[in-house]
Amino acid sequence: MNPRVNTEDLIDAQAVAEILGLAQRTSVSVYQQRYPDMPRPIVDLGQGRPRLWLRSEIEAWIRRRKRVR
Repeated sequence: MNPRVNTEDLIDAQAVAEILGLAQRTSVSVYQQRYPDMPRPIVDLGQGRPRLWLRSEIEAWIRRRKRVR
């Protein structure tokens, strides 16, 4: 049985960058390399194709990071 996802919670790299306060969507890849605990896309269609994250996972990750600081 496949897990169900609310499609309204799916965000692309541009939205992830905005939530993280990054100037460019390409910086999201740098963050993924720098922070191994950062949520990974739940949809990754390969090089040059869309990647989608769950907004709730990104927001929870940010909250956890702020508490650690």
